[in-house]
Amino acid sequence: MRILGIDPGLQTTGFGVVDVDGHRLGYVGSGTIRTTALARGDLPGRLKVLFEGVTEVVKRYQPDQATVEIVFVNVNPQSTLLLGQARGAALAALVSQDLPVAEYTALQMKKAMVGHGRAAKSQVQEMVRRLLQLPGLPGTDAADALGLAITHAHAGMAMARVNEVAQLQRKQHAMYRAGRSY
Repeated sequence: MRILGIDPGLQTTGFGVVDVDGHRLGYVGSGTIRTTALARGDLPGRLKVLFEGVTEVVKRYQPDQATVEIVFVNVNPQSTLLLGQARGAALAALVSQDLPVAEYTALQMKKAMVGHGRAAKSQVQEMVRRLLQLPGLPGTDAADALGLAITHAHAGMAMARVNEVAQLQRKQHAMYRAGRSY
């Protein structure tokens, strides 16, 4: 199985592709999609670059599944909104290519990769390098994307096994029900 990980960002979006064969992981490719050549105020143009970039990555590497980092609210609400739009462009590109998409938080990925959710980016880079037997450290955005793909390779298989035994149910809290949000 081939998994594509996406670490969304409005200026730099990281991607990483790994092959999974049982418990063995194989590095396929990684990199970044940058929108820094466009004007900061050109949000539609930047979103177009991200959409087209992710679409190109999917067509080039032909993944079976994808995973994207879940965005949480930052200190600056405007930054969170912009990041959410970049994430939406990446998600739209993935689903337009009929890929199943899993989502993990940065905390979940760091915990899976390093063992604790407050890990530094350098620790994630080093673990990705070790697990994929890379000759050098990947860039921070590519390392996060590879970390998401590796997390899904391990967690996704476990969740699929659990789902075979007992169908997973969505939690009812934080959902709309009878006009109420709770």
